[in-house]
Amino acid sequence: MAKSDEGYLIEFIRIGNSVKVSAVDPRTNTEVSIVGAASMSEHQLSRAAIRKLEYVLKKQGG
Repeated sequence: MAKSDEGYLIEFIRIGNSVKVSAVDPRTNTEVSIVGAASMSEHQLSRAAIRKLEYVLKKQGG
């Protein structure tokens, strides 16, 4: 797992031609996952996962 600039934990798991990216907020233990193409950069994949995590956190009121 890597730590993003925002403080979120990011994990990449390659599955064939796809990559599963999980993003975790360590303060709330909220976790989201996305699946993207393995040809995408880690930066692109992590930004997409972080956007989803921030959406979920906002929806939860955090």
